[in-house]
Amino acid sequence: MVVPDIDPLLLSELAVGAVALYALVTGAQRAIDALLGLARRYDVPEVLIGLTVVAIGTSLPELSAHVTASAGIVSGALDYRTTSAVVLGGNMGSSTTQQFLLFAILLLGFGRIELSNRLLTDTFVPMIVGLVLTLALSWDGTVSRIDGAILLVGFGVYLGFGYLRRQGIPAQGAPSTNVARDSTVAVSMLGLVLLSASILLAVIQDVVAGVLLGGSMVGVLTLGIAASFPELSTVLDGIRRKTPIIAVGTLIGSNIVNPLIGFGLGGVISTYHVPVSVVVWDLPFKIVAAVGLLLYVRYKDGILTRHVGVTLIGLYFVYIVGRMLLFPGQ
Repeated sequence: MVVPDIDPLLLSELAVGAVALYALVTGAQRAIDALLGLARRYDVPEVLIGLTVVAIGTSLPELSAHVTASAGIVSGALDYRTTSAVVLGGNMGSSTTQQFLLFAILLLGFGRIELSNRLLTDTFVPMIVGLVLTLALSWDGTVSRIDGAILLVGFGVYLGFGYLRRQGIPAQGAPSTNVARDSTVAVSMLGLVLLSASILLAVIQDVVAGVLLGGSMVGVLTLGIAASFPELSTVLDGIRRKTPIIAVGTLIGSNIVNPLIGFGLGGVISTYHVPVSVVVWDLPFKIVAAVGLLLYVRYKDGILTRHVGVTLIGLYFVYIVGRMLLFPGQ
């Protein structure tokens, strides 16, 4: 049997990428914990904690990748088209993993979840509106600075809507007992997240040049899946504590944060080239599935069971396989 030669340089880059990926996810989780403690220490309203620290915090891996990618594009250190494809693919891969796979894990672990009409209005509807807005602004193949600003304003509107409705995601954990320590941890971990994202993007750009898959697909399968680990911990904690609504709010909240802030920040800083796969497959797939799930939940009077979880797992693999077959080079 002939063993194919493997480029030692590629192996070393993959090892560096794996370490950077681990540091990215771990640093994000530590930063979230420190920020939650500080917010509780200073009596920040639960609704604001849920809408900002939790929702944005669990999306730190994706958002840090967008910031470092855009900075690299502006400085010329990273290729515009490849880097755009990687971070947008990672964004779509992460939010789709949460929308289907992690939601399915929650349903399978908990068994039966009842969602109120208020929760559906305050989470599912803004998610669908945000995805439709992102698709409309990305349809021409670019996210301009004006597009990015519109998306960020859209997230601001969502924040105002959520605050007025007093519908937040309750924070977990006790207040900070050492402000100096937790502040230092938060700042240092945020710095680690940005550094790790920068290293990871550079590695992925080199790997993309040596594989058959395109940058967007590589982003879906690497950054997209790994960046969902903070939400996975929330899902497992929700199952353990028997508080599934918190996990639902986090998963849907991240699906609002990722497109609006991720695409928005990148658009404002550097603009993006949007691969065809994002506007023809990723966003339409997510929108149709979200609308279908919303209609189903309404029809079932807010009740979701394990059978829906099995269906969501099937849809996740349809999404991945369909993307690989239809857009392998993007």
